[in-house]
Amino acid sequence: MTNFNVDLHGKNAIVTGAGADVGRAIALGLAKAGAAVVVNDLNPDRATQVAQEIVQAGGQARDWQADVSNRFQAASLVEAARDAFGRIDIVINAAGVYKTGPMPKLDEWDWRRLLEVNLTGAFFVSQLAGRVMADEGGGVIVNVASSAGHPNPLPDGVGYVASKAGLIGMTKQCAREFAPMGIRVNAICPGNIADGAEEGGRPANAQGRLGTVDEVAAVALFLCSDGAGFITGQAINVDGGENMP
Repeated sequence: MTNFNVDLHGKNAIVTGAGADVGRAIALGLAKAGAAVVVNDLNPDRATQVAQEIVQAGGQARDWQADVSNRFQAASLVEAARDAFGRIDIVINAAGVYKTGPMPKLDEWDWRRLLEVNLTGAFFVSQLAGRVMADEGGGVIVNVASSAGHPNPLPDGVGYVASKAGLIGMTKQCAREFAPMGIRVNAICPGNIADGAEEGGRPANAQGRLGTVDEVAAVALFLCSDGAGFITGQAINVDGGENMP
């Protein structure tokens, strides 16, 4: 769990894909900072485990199984958060799938699934929760994208790169449209992260090491805090300097 500290007491959060990796680290970090967290994952056992971990540490959490690429299930997640905690202040779109492979051999099903989860799922949750936030006076949305395609694509993995590049574009457009409603929207773009998805492996960055999911979570916590009140529409690389201009 990250040692970065912000005060999020009184805030309520949804974290999609919170059963493992970056999503789990962010959910635990939000809870440690005082937020009540709805822990979402496609795998109900993982969602329950993370929620129980938060509760056992003295925090507030509820687990909710849903496939965010399904609009009705995404809506059930948002309503569950409202039922559990009354309002929604923070949304972290961390649900994602990853598949490598050369473009000529990528199966259509894999292409569609990558886009549906990584991009469409984030759209559904952002749109539905954004409506609630607008009625309640504002909030924060953080999308977990990737340094892949921002700016450097991977050796292969066209579906993944396209979905994450699209997520960055959606982040900026959502930030522009939601700003008058008091909603800030940003993306974090991990790269060279130990035990992550594609970001593992030999570090090719200025710092010469792999990052951790807790270091990614720390950036998410900052973006959710009042200290980031004048930051919106940004895609922040968390990659040890791999993608410096």
